[in-house]
Amino acid sequence: MSTSLVDAGVNLSNHQFDDIHDAVLQRAAEAGVTQMLLIGCDLQSSQTSLKLAKQFNQYCTAGVHPHDAKTADKHLEEHLMTLSQNIEVVAIGECGLDYNRDFSPRDVQRSVFRRQLKLAEQLDMPVYLHERDACEDMLAILSDYKVRGVLHCFTGDQDALQNYLAMGLYIGVTGWVCDERRGEQLQALVPSIPLNRLLIETDAPFLMPRNIRPRPKSRRNEPQNLPYICQQIADLKGCEFTDVAKHTTLNFWQLFTTKG
Repeated sequence: MSTSLVDAGVNLSNHQFDDIHDAVLQRAAEAGVTQMLLIGCDLQSSQTSLKLAKQFNQYCTAGVHPHDAKTADKHLEEHLMTLSQNIEVVAIGECGLDYNRDFSPRDVQRSVFRRQLKLAEQLDMPVYLHERDACEDMLAILSDYKVRGVLHCFTGDQDALQNYLAMGLYIGVTGWVCDERRGEQLQALVPSIPLNRLLIETDAPFLMPRNIRPRPKSRRNEPQNLPYICQQIADLKGCEFTDVAKHTTLNFWQLFTTKG
């Protein structure tokens, strides 16, 4: 059985990866990470992610993160529609709500989120969702649209998980699940995430898995570390590494390359 993995969330456009893209992709391939989704967080990073996706035969998203919602102008939909015409762009996002840091005003976050959901609905594309401390508003807004997608880097509680699953969303799990300090709640919820609704992601260069031994000297997370997340989930679920690998890979293709 193949143990190839898909990293469903990599910020390859981040400055921490400047001038080392080839090496990062090579290390990922050697670790069995054969495909990855490069994340756009604003128009500039969406354009850069598309350029990198073309260069390295990967996929990417195009969207505006809630932190950057305040930068969105009246031409947002036009720009995202142009980007979405490229075959490498398979989702609208990263979009959503973040009431944890409030880098953009909440009313602006909600407005820009709605605009991107409407566009995704219009284009029949999945959405790549971000939510922190905003579950109630997130669910209310999502209920107004017919969209499919993934709740990226899920860190919510049992109620949030069940509500997102009931909406038909996939659940993205990062190295947060490997964190003995703040990952306990997520660890307890992993058995409740069906294998056929699970995606795994590094969110590199962030969220280094804390179960890597020996501990890396660099704090820069990379896609090559995805197997540590996969193994942690397998251990929590009481199943084989290959089961998690197989299902999360299939889920990726099902969500991002199959028309709704």
